[in-house]
Amino acid sequence: MFKLIARWILRLMFRLEVCGEAPKKRPERLLVVPNHQSFFDGILIQSFLPLRVTWVIHAQIGAMWHFKILLKFIPHILVDATNPMSMKRVVQLIETGAPVGIFPEGRITTTGSLMKIYDGTAFLAARTGASILPVRVDGAKHSIFGRLSAPHPIQARPRVRLTYLPMTKIVIPEPPEGKYLSAKVRRRMAGESMRQLMQRSVMDARVPTTLYDALLDAAELYGEERTIIEDVRPKVDTYADLMKATLALGRLISRLAAEGEHVGVLLPNAGPAVAAIFGMFATRRIPAMLNYTAGVDGMQSCIEAARVKTIVSSRGFVEKAKLGEKLVQLKGVRVVYLEDLRGQFTLLDKLWLVLWAKRHPKTLRRDVKPGDPAIVLFTSGSEGKPKGVVLSHDNILANVEQAKAMIEFSCKDRFFMALPMFHSFGLTVGTILPLINGVQIFLYPTPLHYRIIPELTYDRDCTVLFGTPTFLNYYARFANSYDFYRVRYVIAGAERLSEEVRLTYMDRFGVRIIEGYGATECAPIIAANSPMAYRAGTVGQIAPSMESRLVPVQGIEHGGRLHVRGPNVMLGYLKHDKPGVLQAPESEFGPGWYDTGDLADIDADGYLHILGRLKRFAKIAGEMVSLEVVERIASVASPRHQHAAVARKDANRGEVLVLYTEDRGLRRDQLVEAARSTGAPEVAVPRKIEYIDKLPKLGTGKTDYVTLNSLATAAA
Repeated sequence: MFKLIARWILRLMFRLEVCGEAPKKRPERLLVVPNHQSFFDGILIQSFLPLRVTWVIHAQIGAMWHFKILLKFIPHILVDATNPMSMKRVVQLIETGAPVGIFPEGRITTTGSLMKIYDGTAFLAARTGASILPVRVDGAKHSIFGRLSAPHPIQARPRVRLTYLPMTKIVIPEPPEGKYLSAKVRRRMAGESMRQLMQRSVMDARVPTTLYDALLDAAELYGEERTIIEDVRPKVDTYADLMKATLALGRLISRLAAEGEHVGVLLPNAGPAVAAIFGMFATRRIPAMLNYTAGVDGMQSCIEAARVKTIVSSRGFVEKAKLGEKLVQLKGVRVVYLEDLRGQFTLLDKLWLVLWAKRHPKTLRRDVKPGDPAIVLFTSGSEGKPKGVVLSHDNILANVEQAKAMIEFSCKDRFFMALPMFHSFGLTVGTILPLINGVQIFLYPTPLHYRIIPELTYDRDCTVLFGTPTFLNYYARFANSYDFYRVRYVIAGAERLSEEVRLTYMDRFGVRIIEGYGATECAPIIAANSPMAYRAGTVGQIAPSMESRLVPVQGIEHGGRLHVRGPNVMLGYLKHDKPGVLQAPESEFGPGWYDTGDLADIDADGYLHILGRLKRFAKIAGEMVSLEVVERIASVASPRHQHAAVARKDANRGEVLVLYTEDRGLRRDQLVEAARSTGAPEVAVPRKIEYIDKLPKLGTGKTDYVTLNSLATAAA
């Protein structure tokens, strides 16, 4: 009777949805482990779970008068964390076969993300051999029973979803023969397993949707008047402004191309670009994000691979970025400017927008499914012709959830985003993640303004900064020591983070750089460090719900070629040799697996070490040498300058290392000394040093190795 009454009351309080299946057959020992979003979580689960669960409640919480009333209706046991005998009572209760519920976070979330995961719950499960039933609660944090503070939205009757996930167990691996694992180590290992389980539950409980629907949900939850985008126009956009522009541009661009057609996008980081992209998401036109920093040949290759017939751009942007000559040379496409489209928005269109579409924004949406293609991004072309990477709505949104499971963001944050949106890092993490989570963004059109960006970060009170290590290095050189005083996270990707840059941000600005690893093909995050799991010198642990395998490589003693699979892995490639033909990912492990082409190693704690790109190895005197090791030696010898290494064919030696450096004072004896100090083999010291005023760079900040290889071949 209690459960029936409780369910009726809870459905009045919340727009409630129950997903998944509760266990029909109770195991001998059961531990229920939910995340913690509100004071009502225990009652919510107790009311819908077809089991009588005894909840473990902290004695301080149980002493509160309002909790005393609630606890009269549910079985519970009060424990004191400072009293070891309390936990013994819990162990005894589990061993008797009574289902026990406990919150591994220990406290209700105040950020909206997972809080600290305590080892005790996991150790209980491992010690008793209990089966674990993960339960995911979503949405209750936005109720009056949550602990979120402004500007997080609090709703009178929020949408709440309760998801039962498959049962599992925590098993601590046996130590190698002759070794002993102390209780402290076993407890830590169990706690790490529980943390990963809680992160996976974020992914396992998510409901696939489309990018446009995710934006509509965010506008509803956070309020149409919430400021979400600021840029250099200068213009501040609320969700209402963004939706108005999205509806208008979606309607106009849908007249330029058929459903499912790829439409080139050549726009800077600004509100209109975001609106154009989301307008295409809604109308099943697929934006193909062109890299405007690439040469004419590179852009033409992208256009042909994706069969782009129309490019949407801006006259003002083309003029300021001096792209006019490039656009004239492009073949087989027409360029349509936003300024001209504005004049094509008729009176009938305006009436449609004001009287109907703004009130019913879902009417713009065509029959779009989460697994449908959403966008085409292009690889950097740093080692050949760019390839089109087709990502679905679900690929991108899965990667957003993976990022949120690892790193805590909230609508109290403010992102500074200067990475271009044609870069997957800039698109997914820097733009889409904040937009659908109520996080304000300051969009800046280029990451190359090294003096201006630190000042703007300070002036706009930004708390999260994105960049490649190369860009971050330059920002640090020109920044005042107080420019990053509000910054919580500096998130780096796209290339290896040097120790010098890491220490500079820690010592000078007091900010720990969060280094990650990814690929455009994975939308892009594959692994990342996080405040919960951080190890310097690595790129963190593999993202939740991703699998990884290493394939041994001949001549390489440790590690192997990294293959990954997961919900964020692309739909496939569009290649120049087969224009318009989607080539699904596949490796030696089968369909759906993506071969990263990187040599990696995974340590005993699951942290990923990227050893180098396999294409960036050279065989010198019969030994495999990483070109990244060569560059690291040069960085130790000359830390304030940029260096890049390539290998060119040699008739006598097979291959020869060539180091391109901006330091005209760098000599080989300095490189030899640096190699000795770092323990690198002397065979990795290049014999050929070429001085260059400025290393060629791609628009993403990566070194342009295609150009350097051409220079080395020409010199030979």
